[in-house]
Amino acid sequence: MADPYSILGVSKGADEKAIKSAYRKLAKELHPDKNKDNPKASERFSEITQAYDLLSDPKKRGQFDRGEIDENGQPRFAGGNPFGGGGYSQGGPGGGNFDFGSGGIDLGDIFDGLFGGGGARPGAGPRPQQAPPPKGANIAYEHLVSFTDAATLAPQRITLGDGKTVEFKLPAGLVAGQQIRIPGRGQPGPGGNGDAMVTLKLGKHPDLARDGDHIRIDLPISIKEAVDGGKVRVPTVDGAVMLTVPPRTNSGAVLRIKGRGFTTKSGGRGDQLVTLMIHLPPDPAELARLAGVLSDNNVRENLGV
Repeated sequence: MADPYSILGVSKGADEKAIKSAYRKLAKELHPDKNKDNPKASERFSEITQAYDLLSDPKKRGQFDRGEIDENGQPRFAGGNPFGGGGYSQGGPGGGNFDFGSGGIDLGDIFDGLFGGGGARPGAGPRPQQAPPPKGANIAYEHLVSFTDAATLAPQRITLGDGKTVEFKLPAGLVAGQQIRIPGRGQPGPGGNGDAMVTLKLGKHPDLARDGDHIRIDLPISIKEAVDGGKVRVPTVDGAVMLTVPPRTNSGAVLRIKGRGFTTKSGGRGDQLVTLMIHLPPDPAELARLAGVLSDNNVRENLGV
């Protein structure tokens, strides 16, 4: 991945608001739902999500700016990694073992020749069976899953160290740090290839937040909508939906949208919880007119003050 600032099109001195605004604009343009016939847009969407995930975290952003981590959030090491962030660990039989079955002396053959072949050898028990040849080492990867994909379990694609791209499914009840095994895509070995071990990271969303299997959002509404009620549009991971606000709704009221949360371990979906937040009009003259017609009732009466 390139420099996250360049990916989002912001300067290194950009504040949190500018970074969030840039991400939201690009996310709307490149969202996979709007570019189903354009795989490059999907890859670009993954890039901007990963860049936003790094720059929206003050700690990670500071580490990146100081050169302590790279654009993938990995510590910077001298020498680099031939697998581009995958990393792998070598495995295999320990040193110092003799292989009596491939070019070395086979004591079994010697005793078989001396004692008529296939007969028992003096003082010897059954011949031990050889262990199966070891597989190649596994290769570790990290993959960033966007907030929307994690909630809806959208199919994922990852490019491995050999340059090939594979598709895999996300597990129900997905949590950050969970690993996915892709069989046979690791290092080659005498007993076959090892596996690719993919650790999943979850991206952030500019408006939505995860709460277990549920999703939460603070939704601004006007004073008129709070007083009169009505239908308002609400963003969800499945696209915008219409929500009915009851008349005379107070700020802080929570409404529930069924089945718009994260996919659960049982295969169902959590809900989206919408907290309504009344926003005052920005025009001072309009505020003054409202103050003149609204009654000054004691809204703290129940508190005994």
